[in-house]
Amino acid sequence: MAGGPWYFCLRHQTVEPREGCADKHRLGPYDTREQAEHALQSVADRNEELDAEDRAWKGD
Repeated sequence: MAGGPWYFCLRHQTVEPREGCADKHRLGPYDTREQAEHALQSVADRNEELDAEDRAWKGD
């Protein structure tokens, strides 16, 4: 199997090597397969952090 970079395909909900679906359908690139496997959680975590920063900036 390819050594990376790795992507998470949003269409197929799976990890792919560079030779996968079009970039518009995936997240990445990630250095490791494991990072790509956790792509959706990473996005959710970042969104939560950014939302908290927005609330703090607005004084909520």
